[in-house]
Amino acid sequence: MAKNITPKEKSYSQWYQDVIRAAELADNAPVRGCMVVRPTGYGIWENIQSAFDRAFKETGHVNAYFPLLIPNSFMEREAQHVEGFAPECAVVTHAGGDDLEEPYVIRPTSETIIGHMYSQWVQSWRDLPILINQWCSVIRWEKRPRLFLRTSEFLWQEGHTAHATRDEALAETMQMLEVYRRIMHEHLALPVIYGEKSMNERFPGADNTFSCEAMMSDRKALQAGTSHFLGQNFAKAFEITFQDKNGSKDFAWTTSWGVSTRLIGALIMTHADNDGLVLPPKVAPVKAVIIPISSDEEKLAGELEPSASGLSGRLSESFGGFGAQVDRQYHLRPGDRFFHHLQRGVPIRVELGEREHAEGRVTIVRRDTGAKERISIESAPERIGILLNEMQSGLYERAKAFRDGNTHDVASLDELKDFFNGGTKGGFARAFFAGSSDDEKDIKYITGGATIRCMPCDDEETGKCVYTGKEGARRAVFAKAY
Repeated sequence: MAKNITPKEKSYSQWYQDVIRAAELADNAPVRGCMVVRPTGYGIWENIQSAFDRAFKETGHVNAYFPLLIPNSFMEREAQHVEGFAPECAVVTHAGGDDLEEPYVIRPTSETIIGHMYSQWVQSWRDLPILINQWCSVIRWEKRPRLFLRTSEFLWQEGHTAHATRDEALAETMQMLEVYRRIMHEHLALPVIYGEKSMNERFPGADNTFSCEAMMSDRKALQAGTSHFLGQNFAKAFEITFQDKNGSKDFAWTTSWGVSTRLIGALIMTHADNDGLVLPPKVAPVKAVIIPISSDEEKLAGELEPSASGLSGRLSESFGGFGAQVDRQYHLRPGDRFFHHLQRGVPIRVELGEREHAEGRVTIVRRDTGAKERISIESAPERIGILLNEMQSGLYERAKAFRDGNTHDVASLDELKDFFNGGTKGGFARAFFAGSSDDEKDIKYITGGATIRCMPCDDEETGKCVYTGKEGARRAVFAKAY
């Protein structure tokens, strides 16, 4: 157990912060609530970004960029939207030494300004659909910031689409929810429950919101991504109109969807341990590190380093051009070098000492299990590739088993209260619910903060509502959440 990391069993919050610091993922910025994402953290984000961006383009979306500053009048044109975001908005009131004629909101999200631009671009059904995504940062003035999970500025992507029909927009909403689920599963090894949000948890201005919900290792939920069916609400507010095939004028149907650097927080709280970061190989910036070990400088320079560099090149080639690294921190003891990469979550450590080099062998060590094996240096690329695949699937299965083992069905309001206020340590409570918005608020109060995370899309079973007793209620997943 690492001395520089508080055990999660002692203080989960401190453990989380310690892992970030030890892995050198991010630091608090001088501006309250903001963060500096360090190279290791940004490398993880680049790999996450790459996986999603490729999937977006495969589904026909293109990238664009819209301004950071949004006229305040735009925010006020959609009533629910401005009410939902007003407490989090940062506003620019003067610039260039003068007061501005109209204040500008620093974007908390871009539905309004993109809606304005779409109204300029759309005249006919031939102009639809518009399928645009942007990668950017947004500002939401958080009162209780926490690195990656809730910061006043964070990195994200936001997709915004406009369609000629309701069915097309709904299909887009569900398609992007599935894209999120798939990438979270295949790349982040993050098992998620995907479903529809309740009225109280819906995005301001949306007709429906759908989300991917993950269980963290403290049994709390984390909303990992959202996809919103906006109906015609923003189209009406910003006059996104078009002439349909029959010559009639209609409003477009729009969607928006997004994931953010919060996913790095999800990776930490799903996979990390008391020694530091554990990364799924597909998002690890360094997938394998080769560590030459010798006290003889001539052997290091003449034999071990060239051998390590050759292996690094072969590994990187098998990874697609990047992902392997040679450790040259010869001023540190071997154990300290091992520990350095362990805390950063490097999936595979390759040890190359004098004796191993003489035998044409290396020792490889897995970050997830600590298992060691000695293999020939020639077979290393193939063997490491196999181990990385095993680690990727193993981390997913381990997280899924943890989630499933901490998910329980409850049949009454008393059981729901006991689940969150009794002896259990938390988790997901599955219950049927058909109550009102006020009923949701009452459940949140009596459970000490549990909310409906979503109503799963892949669960069509109905039953008796735990609050009202009504039959035909949908299944809902309740949890305390970040």
